[in-house]
Amino acid sequence: MSTTTYQVVGFLLSILGLVGCIAATGMDTWSTQDLYDNPVTSVFQYEGLWQSCVRQSSGFTECRPYFTILGLPAMLQAVRALMIVGIILGAISLLVSIFALKCIRIGSMEDSAKAKMTLTSGVMFIIAGLCAIAGVSVFANMLVTNFWMSTANMYTGLGGMVQTVQTRYTFGSALFVGWVAGGLTLIGGVMMCIACRGLVPEESNYKTVSYHASGHNVAYRTGGFKASTGFGPSTKNKKIYEGGAHTEDEGQSQPSKYDYV
Repeated sequence: MSTTTYQVVGFLLSILGLVGCIAATGMDTWSTQDLYDNPVTSVFQYEGLWQSCVRQSSGFTECRPYFTILGLPAMLQAVRALMIVGIILGAISLLVSIFALKCIRIGSMEDSAKAKMTLTSGVMFIIAGLCAIAGVSVFANMLVTNFWMSTANMYTGLGGMVQTVQTRYTFGSALFVGWVAGGLTLIGGVMMCIACRGLVPEESNYKTVSYHASGHNVAYRTGGFKASTGFGPSTKNKKIYEGGAHTEDEGQSQPSKYDYV
């Protein structure tokens, strides 16, 4: 896929993931009452991060918010913090990624600046997705632990009779929404990081070429004038020395005291 496709698809997936994280955080069905041993009941209980609700068989639902902070379990407060941090990071990344889209031009913004903004938003989306997945997984682990502890203490034998002493809770729909939303946000961030490589402008490499001016070798001699260049066939020159004259190749001749270059 092209760079623009990676960027746009990652942006859309991140938006869907962020919306899912917000929806999962506000849902009240993080844990629901287990109806395996009692499929027919007049009261159905379910809990979320912010309140617990009771639904009666008549259709009437009553929810009671958690009016305390210090009285809540530490794991529940940690899940709240992870989900809130993920939403805040996702919102900031969304704003940054809008201005980093390749199809949007703002003034004279260069591609290198868009590449840095795309990488930043992608990393923040990845962190936001990991926060959402971690928060949901921590809550799910807490539910599993409480479920098996409740199962161990659920039945007590009293003269051959079985008595239910505690309500068990299982996974709610909000957990699955949170897992899917965190995964979409994570995948969207990875795709935006991949798109960053295509937005970086390629560096131009200029090879240096040395130019040498072709000059003329001019030899001044007594009794004549000779001009030779580096082009053309080599010629033989006559040079006059003391007492006589002889012919030599120009490439092998030695300069005399009368030659000036």
